[in-house]
Amino acid sequence: MAYRRLYQGAHCTWNCQYHIVWTPKYRGKVLSDPFTKQTLKRIFSQIAKWKGFVIYQWHVGDEHIHLFISLPPSYSIAYAIGILKGKSSTWLKKRTKKFPTGTLWGRGYFVTTVGVNEEVIRRYVQNQSHHQTEFTQQRLEL
Repeated sequence: MAYRRLYQGAHCTWNCQYHIVWTPKYRGKVLSDPFTKQTLKRIFSQIAKWKGFVIYQWHVGDEHIHLFISLPPSYSIAYAIGILKGKSSTWLKKRTKKFPTGTLWGRGYFVTTVGVNEEVIRRYVQNQSHHQTEFTQQRLEL
């Protein structure tokens, strides 16, 4: 399944996709409760709607979170992760009392960009002169 939609802002066109993974501060199956998983998904959906993020896919595992997400270029990935982790920790702790005081999430995270295949980019760059010639010929014919 390809997620290659381009989004438009006032002055840019973008497609900034990321795969993010993070864990709870206290490892173990602390996210195994179905209520916790459902609540986290609802919280992530609300944050995404609020900030203009697009969540393509997610997995709330027993010991970690995976998000495949697209962010507007006006937000850094560090800011987005801070919002996702901070708000979800606060809101989840208000809804359930099973977590200890303090932060719910560990300090670190893993992030990687999700981009176009390298081979596709190579072909695109190699064929630019061909595309430019076609475009110039079309303009001259008009």
